[in-house]
Amino acid sequence: MTGQYLPQLTRSIKGASVDSRQVTQNGMFVAVKGENVDGHAYLAKAFENGASVALVDQDVSSEFNVLDLRQPVASFVDDGRPVCVRVAESVPALQIIAKHWRQQLPVRIIGITGSVGKTTTKEITAAVLSQRFKTHKTAGNLNNEIGLPLTIMALDETDERAVLEMGFYVPGEIAFLCDIAKPSVGVITNVFPVHAERAGSLENIVAGKSELIQSLPDGPDGIAILNADQAHVANMRNLTHARVMTYGLDEVATLWADNVTGMGLSGVKFRMHYGNDTIHLTVPLLGRHSVQTTLRATAVGLAEGMAWQDIVTGLREQSPETQLRLSVIDGVNGSTVLDDTYNASPESTIAALNLLEEVKGIRKVAVLGDMLELGYYEEIGHRMVGGRATDVADVLIAVGELGAIIADEALRKGMSARTVHHFADQGAAAAYLKRNVRRGDVILVKGSRGLRLDQLVTDLDVNNE
Repeated sequence: MTGQYLPQLTRSIKGASVDSRQVTQNGMFVAVKGENVDGHAYLAKAFENGASVALVDQDVSSEFNVLDLRQPVASFVDDGRPVCVRVAESVPALQIIAKHWRQQLPVRIIGITGSVGKTTTKEITAAVLSQRFKTHKTAGNLNNEIGLPLTIMALDETDERAVLEMGFYVPGEIAFLCDIAKPSVGVITNVFPVHAERAGSLENIVAGKSELIQSLPDGPDGIAILNADQAHVANMRNLTHARVMTYGLDEVATLWADNVTGMGLSGVKFRMHYGNDTIHLTVPLLGRHSVQTTLRATAVGLAEGMAWQDIVTGLREQSPETQLRLSVIDGVNGSTVLDDTYNASPESTIAALNLLEEVKGIRKVAVLGDMLELGYYEEIGHRMVGGRATDVADVLIAVGELGAIIADEALRKGMSARTVHHFADQGAAAAYLKRNVRRGDVILVKGSRGLRLDQLVTDLDVNNE
């Protein structure tokens, strides 16, 4: 990115970061004051690590070269030294710069949003597109008002496709992100009452997610890819002037799958149909729900004019460890641990239980903790999970205050009191499991990050003993 967006500077800026440890050579450091850390304290470190420019919204030490843009600049000689650019607010300044940079790029952007499955869909879609195009993708889950501009800043003129994850907490957020990114393709995974505590209602979530497809260009250049199996999503076709493709498990969809067979930790196989084409696939993704993820990535590939051979190659190159946050770990006493502790919603937890059902094991043990930020959906969601656990698990370990609801529903649905256990925290649950798991047990661990069930997994990991 050249200096035309900071006209007083006559240098190129290569990427941006809010972490002084991650700045690239000649990159831009964005000093952000957070709840626990103030980026302004790390300016010297950012410059030591190669930053050329720092965006700041506080007065800084006189030892730094400063360009103050809050007032007309009478004269500023760019002598090549690292410079702090003083602005009123660093994050909005980053967003403005990213928006201007995006406008100069020929890249086609694929935006992905939804309640569950955004990151996995982003990863597999990027893998498919990269078979034909130079493709960039959101790193990790940098999907918000800071992360998305940082991703835009990492693009250059040679990128042909970019796959960007877009998060949602409040109405207007995705529309704001789209105003920066200008996506041509929009993918909606699904809509559930996730983060309802902040979003307010399912209707607000539906409206918020639909902002992506409302932002797409009219005509053939804009393509909305919608989940035909969810009425909330399928009905969004009425909100866009872009071309619509649908995907799902019914032949009413543009792209659909049938004959789905889950093979536990070996992946999933199914048939995929598009027009007169039928493709038989086996992909190394965990759980039957991965078929939907595969359909989304395939739909993007088809929308971008890719051949089946390239699409299938991209799909088959995936691995469960990289495409799902779930990891398979050797546990204590000869057990196997399925670590899915990154986060949890009722829908993702039920999907994980469905996978547990497919996996071969002497006993199926479900360790399920609180699912946070569900708002009005809190009790309903936990009882849904408790009901499904009853069908799948031989032993249920519920953890946390809300985990008590999961345990209560399992007991109410007929699960034996001898096989249902509730613990207040992960430490107590880990201690019980270490004493009681057996060879051949398969243990699923799932819960919101706030419960720190990842520490429970560490305690069960035989390699950490």
